[in-house]
Amino acid sequence: METDVTKIKEALLGNWESIATEVRPSKNPDGSLKPFYLKRAFKYLPSDRFELNVVNSADPNGAVPLAQIKIVGHMKWQGAHPIAPGAQKVDFIADEAYEVTPLVQGFVDVLNKVASDGYAPWTVNASQSIFGKTFVPFGLKQGTNFMEYDLVYLRGDLLFWGARNIDGRGFDTEQNRPTNLQIPLIRK
Repeated sequence: METDVTKIKEALLGNWESIATEVRPSKNPDGSLKPFYLKRAFKYLPSDRFELNVVNSADPNGAVPLAQIKIVGHMKWQGAHPIAPGAQKVDFIADEAYEVTPLVQGFVDVLNKVASDGYAPWTVNASQSIFGKTFVPFGLKQGTNFMEYDLVYLRGDLLFWGARNIDGRGFDTEQNRPTNLQIPLIRK
C-alpha cells in the first residue's frame, strides 16, 4: 500500500490547472444555494507541500473575475478512498499562507463591510493575508488553520479531487469528506 501512495505522490508532482471554469455549490448568508464559479491552478511539491491559486468569477465563462485566493500548505495522506481504485483520502491544511486579492470594486466594498476588523482597508488588486485570522466570508476563525477533508484520484494526466456536496456543505469534517469526483485538473 505504501508503495502505491509513493507512486501516486511521484506522479502528482508538478503543475495542474482547470480545463475550463468550474461551478460549485455554495451558500448565501440566508442558507440558500448559489453557484460559485472558479478556475484552479494547483502545484504539488516535495514533502507533501502544495500551492493552490483559485480565481473566483461572477459568471460561468470566467469573463468577470471577482477575487483571487492563494492557499499554501501541506497534504496529509489518510489512506484509501473507496470512490475508485487508487483514490486516496487527503487532508489539505493551509498551514503556510492564505491570501485574498479582490479584483473588482464590488467585492472590495463587501470586504470592507464584513472583513474590516484586523485588516487594512481592502482595495482592488491588493492582496491581504487572512492566514490565522478571522475572515467571516470564508468562515475562518482566529488562530486556526483552514483544513479540508478531501480526496485525490490520479488517472494519467487527469487529477481529480472530491466534488462539492450538492447542499453546499464544506469538507470540514470526516463525515463531509466527498464521495464523488470533481471535474479534473489537467497537467500543465
